[in-house]
Amino acid sequence: MDEDKQTYKNFLEGNIKDFEKIVEKYMNKIVYFTYQYVKNIETAEDLAQDVFVYLLVNKDKYRFKCSLKTYLFLIAKSRALNYLKSHSQKVVQLEDYMNLEDLEELEEKVFNGIRDDNLKKAISNLDNKYSIVIYLSKIEELKIKDIAKILDLTEGDIKTLIHRGKKRLKDIIGEEENLYA
Repeated sequence: MDEDKQTYKNFLEGNIKDFEKIVEKYMNKIVYFTYQYVKNIETAEDLAQDVFVYLLVNKDKYRFKCSLKTYLFLIAKSRALNYLKSHSQKVVQLEDYMNLEDLEELEEKVFNGIRDDNLKKAISNLDNKYSIVIYLSKIEELKIKDIAKILDLTEGDIKTLIHRGKKRLKDIIGEEENLYA
């Protein structure tokens, strides 16, 4: 049994500290993931908190059939899409409400292990469909089958998106390097 599942089992047995470990480990990752959908940092933070409230209140719903990480991203995607659906009539320039400093701080935490600033910037400049799959596959290191489950796509679709996203990343990085040459 992996570490996350054991931590979750400990939580189910009454150890609230283990729930706090899960929140600490995944909060920034879930905020960043939901931000890819809603494009508003405060909304993404609210949705991430909602994911963990759901996990806390509905603790018996997780059946250990997939990794806890995959389960959390599934909940997060559902919350983000529900938010977008319920707020689709209130179209606003979301970028006007973005707190750029908060987003940069979040990206720094999420991409902590990545030293290449060009790569970080390039990922954030990708089309949404590519940035999500690149993030889940390369940063979160989820398996293709888990990404397919989260995004409700086929494994072939995910492989194609990863391939095209990586190609687009190379193009973006190459464009930026040419600007400074």
